[in-house]
Amino acid sequence: MGQVTLRGIRKSYGEVKVIQGIDLEVNEGEFIVFVGPSGCGKSTTLRMIAGLESITDGDLLIDGVRANDLRPADRGAAMVFQSYALYPHMTVAENMGFALKMAGVGKAQRNEQVGRAAEILRMTELLGRFPKELSGGQRQRVAIGRAIVRKPKVFLFDEPLSNLDAALRVNMRIELSRLHEELGTTMIYVTHDQVEAMTMGDRIAVFNKGLVEQLGEPMDLYNRPANEFVATFLGAPRINLVDRPTAGAPLPHQALWQALAGSAPAGVQRAGLRPEHLRVAAAGEGIAASVVLAEHLGDSSILHIRVDGVEELLNAKIGADHSPVATGQAVGLVPDPSWALAFDAAGRLVS
Repeated sequence: MGQVTLRGIRKSYGEVKVIQGIDLEVNEGEFIVFVGPSGCGKSTTLRMIAGLESITDGDLLIDGVRANDLRPADRGAAMVFQSYALYPHMTVAENMGFALKMAGVGKAQRNEQVGRAAEILRMTELLGRFPKELSGGQRQRVAIGRAIVRKPKVFLFDEPLSNLDAALRVNMRIELSRLHEELGTTMIYVTHDQVEAMTMGDRIAVFNKGLVEQLGEPMDLYNRPANEFVATFLGAPRINLVDRPTAGAPLPHQALWQALAGSAPAGVQRAGLRPEHLRVAAAGEGIAASVVLAEHLGDSSILHIRVDGVEELLNAKIGADHSPVATGQAVGLVPDPSWALAFDAAGRLVS
């Protein structure tokens, strides 16, 4: 139980087309992530699945049943929002069991379901507290527990970790992944954070301007992006893109292009290479370049590098065991062409 199918889903507000035709199959028990920049339509799509937004055109099926016109409560989906939306005058247990109470579930059964959800979330000792006595991470766990007690077919998460600090986000990512493994319930998770998408999803749907640019497993999208948008959205630091040099371009630009795409078809206009596949060597080796900025992170360093003739700075990532590299230093670049990607004038990946 918990298969979700979107067929030709569209959403418009008057003349403004927000979702422009999405076909997507979410498998039973899958953890799928909708990722993309603000305004790309990922949250609108999630809200249409939940029944909080009407569908302009297309069909939404949940376990094979058309759900376009079903009330939210009848769809078997439970949503966790960015805002915790807890009742301040109720205890954790009362917050978690409130929807069951409104549905007429008896007190004994409510207590049993709330207790079970609290065990799963490892928060039994918090059941008697009020929201003001909880940390941000604990409040979000209460919101998740409120969804668990309903025993839904599908969990819908709308940027649930955005209000948490960096350390808590890491902990909650681990908790949510563990929760999915334990429950085995279908989960659809919306985020603008590509790190969350890469680390949590069985598959990722990359949204852009109301369309799904690509759907697939995280490393497949990272290594074989369908186009430049997917290539640049996934990965930090972002992928390096190098334009085909024009006649008379500086020699370093020509040498870099030759290393990356020398044997590529004529239609290739840009070549891409991830920062981890761009080796930084001593000056005089490889392609001449200079370091504009060195960001030292402790375990690694991110180098922003100028190559004569290349419009954008290149990014390189080096480990802590690499010889020190300073801002302003002359270096040599040695690209690994086996990882290079080729894109045509429209930004599409060229096989």
